[in-house]
Amino acid sequence: MIKKILALGLCILLIIPTVACSKQDQKIDKEAIKMDTVMHLIAYGSKAEKAIEAAYIRVDEIEQMASSAISTSDVNKINDAAGKDYVKVNPEIVKIIKTSLIYSKLSNGSFDITVSPLIKLWGIGTPNERIPTVSEIKGKVALVNYKDISINEADNSVKLMKPGMSIDLGGIAKGFTADEVLKVFKKYKIKSAIINLGGSSIYTLGEKPDNTLWSIGIQHPRKERNGGFIGIIKMSQNALSTSGDYERFFIKDGKRYHHILNPHTGYPTEAGVMSDTIIVNSDIPDCNMIADILTKVTFVSGIEKGLKVIDSLSGISCMVTTIDSKIYKSSKWNTQLDNISPDFEMVN
Repeated sequence: MIKKILALGLCILLIIPTVACSKQDQKIDKEAIKMDTVMHLIAYGSKAEKAIEAAYIRVDEIEQMASSAISTSDVNKINDAAGKDYVKVNPEIVKIIKTSLIYSKLSNGSFDITVSPLIKLWGIGTPNERIPTVSEIKGKVALVNYKDISINEADNSVKLMKPGMSIDLGGIAKGFTADEVLKVFKKYKIKSAIINLGGSSIYTLGEKPDNTLWSIGIQHPRKERNGGFIGIIKMSQNALSTSGDYERFFIKDGKRYHHILNPHTGYPTEAGVMSDTIIVNSDIPDCNMIADILTKVTFVSGIEKGLKVIDSLSGISCMVTTIDSKIYKSSKWNTQLDNISPDFEMVN
């Protein structure tokens, strides 16, 4: 019997104190269900309400383009034409795909948006989740290769070169969206805010109005949502993304089958990682999108290869929690981490 356990997104708790309600410090706090997750935007300032309203409109625009669950999306137009034609899409989709290809190459395919046929085959997090046969997996793995994506930048068109191929932007779209929400906030001159897109993509804008750091609790991967944390991260203006094997999974015969698939094997990744958290400096363009991608790169690559990739990149650091309850940090990690759970051992 398969037992299904679903999470509505990573539980990253924002610990935000009450502040004085001057017009400049006015706090607007709004949640909404977007992109199949609970999004939470908090902004301070006289234009905070307008900024959040505009931000959610922008989220809806991106979802219409990037969601594989919407039949008219650019993603589905590309997938429907696989092996046949180039499809003209919005420039934002071209940017997302181009960025994904950069990091697919950097990680030797540990991150690959053409993994979509495998995602559909396993169905993890849906009523159709199951363990496919070896032959089924082998057949779908043959369709997974980021090198078979062709982009014509002259007219913003994209083609998947093999029939049966398909892309899924679930591993990057929320990061891109966080970058776009940040642009909206800056347009409205918001200087203090939290962008929380389902818990997996977080951006802290500036510091809190009382000039202290934001506190972000990283979900304990083996406890219920809000049931405990690995530790509390303290930071100001940065992008943060977390991935884990507890987001969407099912258990059969005592084995956990989670949604982060290895594009090379076709199976849920078994690289010894339970969760990982990436922090990207805010001065790096597309910092949220990059953070989103790199959580999957590190998770699939494992400690040795994953941290080697992170250490090769400027302005980026990582914390990894392994299945033996140890915490590893990349060489450039300098973020304050407090209240570490006694369930885990800090290795470095």
